[in-house]
Amino acid sequence: MYALLGLCLALATLLTANALAACGVAVLWRGLLARRTRNWSAAARAQLLFALRLAPFALALLFVAALIVPSYLRYEPEATAEAVSLKLAALAAVSIIGLTLAVWRGLAAWRTTRRLVADWLRHAEPITLPGVALPAFRIAHKFPVVAVVGALRPRLFIAQQLFDALSPVELSAALAHERGHLVARDNLKRTLLRACRDVLLLVPAGRTLDRAWAESVEAAADEHAAQVGDAATALELASALIKIARLIPTDAQPAMPAGAFLIGEFADGNLAWRVRRLAQLAGAPTRRRAPAHVLGVGVWACACALLLAASFIATDARVLAATHTALEYIVRALR
Repeated sequence: MYALLGLCLALATLLTANALAACGVAVLWRGLLARRTRNWSAAARAQLLFALRLAPFALALLFVAALIVPSYLRYEPEATAEAVSLKLAALAAVSIIGLTLAVWRGLAAWRTTRRLVADWLRHAEPITLPGVALPAFRIAHKFPVVAVVGALRPRLFIAQQLFDALSPVELSAALAHERGHLVARDNLKRTLLRACRDVLLLVPAGRTLDRAWAESVEAAADEHAAQVGDAATALELASALIKIARLIPTDAQPAMPAGAFLIGEFADGNLAWRVRRLAQLAGAPTRRRAPAHVLGVGVWACACALLLAASFIATDARVLAATHTALEYIVRALR
């Protein structure tokens, strides 16, 4: 009973802490950060959104590992007479289901991507493109695909009709956009976000966060293309976006759980904004209040500080004793 009670308490706490942190992140984004980050670079905004989406589960896991488990092991007698109540068991079961779904979503995304790549490769023609180091293939597809597919072994796929529809400079600009996804490791991040979906998706703010991240990574890849090229590159990419959008059939949408394609996941309403923004990038550099590399250093610094604080908390007898007292109260309340 000692081990079962401890496991159920850890799982129930993980579920509760994750839910509370997710709701807090939703409120923080909608109430404050969404407006404050409008003038940030798209790369910095995408990094912030990615950190916010992973933060609830990471904080909940750290809370359980640093407080709940050490306090239980240190102060709960092994010959405990406390039993696992029905309410506590139900919370633990929901937590197990959530963790199982996270693993299943990650595996499902990997399997779907693997099947998609295998299907495309059967009918693909290997090609060599200037400035492209990863394996590239020409495919016959009714959707105007320009896509980097795969999280660990990415491949570039380009639909046959785009070689006729786009000029060489437009195609080069599109490839520069895809290189932006590679540099940012967006496919790997997309896979992690699919696995870590939580209570955020049950409220509108959760869907807003996911959509905002997807739109930000496309804009960040646009920024990358404009920065590695010149003003003409931004305009050529805008032209390529418009041409590709006109080629999209109404009944075709490739399913790429671990892939990034040029038009993005939300072409409706977002494409016009991207074209206008590319025109602005071509005219003058965007003022950046939060460069992406500075934000990245800040995120890692916060993570390291949290880990350091957790290590001290996990060895503080007073904090652990207070935590165990709270756990005793929770067990009694759930009877």
